[in-house]
Amino acid sequence: MIKKCLFPAAGLGTRFLPATKAVPKEMLPILTKPLLQYAVEEALSANITNIAIVTNKNKRAIEDHFDQALELELQIKGTQKEELLKEINTVCNYATFTYVRQKQMLGLGYAILTGKALIGNEPFAVHLADDLCTSEEGNSVLYQMIKIYNKYQCSIVAIEEVPMNQIHKYGVIVGDLIDNTNNTYRVTNMVEKPTPKNAPTNMAIIGRYILTPDIFNILKQTKPDKGGEIQITDALLTQSKQGNVIAYKFKGKRFDCGSIQGYIKATNYFAKLQGIM
Repeated sequence: MIKKCLFPAAGLGTRFLPATKAVPKEMLPILTKPLLQYAVEEALSANITNIAIVTNKNKRAIEDHFDQALELELQIKGTQKEELLKEINTVCNYATFTYVRQKQMLGLGYAILTGKALIGNEPFAVHLADDLCTSEEGNSVLYQMIKIYNKYQCSIVAIEEVPMNQIHKYGVIVGDLIDNTNNTYRVTNMVEKPTPKNAPTNMAIIGRYILTPDIFNILKQTKPDKGGEIQITDALLTQSKQGNVIAYKFKGKRFDCGSIQGYIKATNYFAKLQGIM
């Protein structure tokens, strides 16, 4: 049973400067809701209520958002605006939040390793708020992935096919199809950010993972790449050599909100969905 979800949220968000000079990129809103709130709501939809967030010293706004705002609530009590806080207050009431600060920016693998103190020795989900996903069928990506985990009891990565001219932005998997109905693959190889010429497939890992706790020891032994970063892809490659990584082509739509173009697409999509445009 997956009870905890880890949210790496210590990145600097330099692609969104100057907006992210004082505001965490995870707090940038799609319409009126921050990206990280969408992410936490996805975890709750998968029955995960223990929310672990890796932050840094400049991200206090995250903690404040997922806490009560008594002065604000008193100010709008009894007015029509009181309803606007109902959604976030529901999230705060259902979830338990814990935080740890990341001291160095050394890659996603290092961020996940930093979260070990909040996770302990149990399988857990990892959610990157930059990748905002929706599902027309109603079941969130994490909900879908937990069903896959329950079947295979090993690490699960979410994948989607991306254009080859974008493949250099992603970790890429090679795998054997084991369930055509559920679009699942037994991973045999992984490559971090290959050039289009050297990419073995166009099946890219996106920001959703279910990881088994042995990943922490593997990360401790994983050597930094040429840029000095510890990559989760390298650690997962070690697991895949033992047949312990499943890739799942999820049902849904993803927006890369780590890019300005993807952020605008997500904003337009949700605006149309709510009848604003």
